[in-house]
Amino acid sequence: MSMNDINFWEMIFRTTITFIALLILARIIGKKQLSQLTFFHYTTGITFGSIAGEISSQEETPFWDGMISLIWWSILTIVLSAIALKSTKMRVLVDDKPVIIIQNGVICEKNLKKARLHLDELMMLLREQSIFSANEVAYAVFETNGELSVMKKPPFAGATKKDTQANLTPPLCMPTEVISNGKIIHRNLQQLDLTEEWLLKKLRGKKVQSVEEVLFAQVLDDHSLYVSLKEKQNT
Repeated sequence: MSMNDINFWEMIFRTTITFIALLILARIIGKKQLSQLTFFHYTTGITFGSIAGEISSQEETPFWDGMISLIWWSILTIVLSAIALKSTKMRVLVDDKPVIIIQNGVICEKNLKKARLHLDELMMLLREQSIFSANEVAYAVFETNGELSVMKKPPFAGATKKDTQANLTPPLCMPTEVISNGKIIHRNLQQLDLTEEWLLKKLRGKKVQSVEEVLFAQVLDDHSLYVSLKEKQNT
């Protein structure tokens, strides 16, 4: 590319006007923290920035055509957000709705599938909040921004009378998954130096006759067993 092919002042003009327009339109649309963005707002923001980038950097893109597209995209976003504020149905259509994933320590298999989460992802989200067992959870809600909101059971929430007893006994192990979707995870049992017979005995103690009935099971830090059954067995 030669110097004659570079339209210096045109690109300066494009970039400056696009920058100012982007600033103004972004303030009009409103703002959310990145951690609060729903998928709709996330994709809208990406498209908004892509249009602006195309206008300011691509000479072959007609400037005013691109600016009209940017402004119209902003108007559509504002109108849809205004409708969503007044209409619950539209809000659900745009942002979806929160889903209860754990209720009273029991994993809701149907809602887990609805949220398109697998068990490993759920446990990762819990560990991010320093929760290593679903047994500690009263309610866990998968929010529309992809985060997990958790209400702990009273014995595990903050400083309680249970905490003041100052039990300094070290945990026997980190809470570890041993059954997932009706299948035993043998490598985890081996790491805990536990046997399949021990696991089956624990299940029978909880009146669970078959591993296939179990959605999720976890050996807790005191070697007790947390079990969440598949929904068809809970009804």
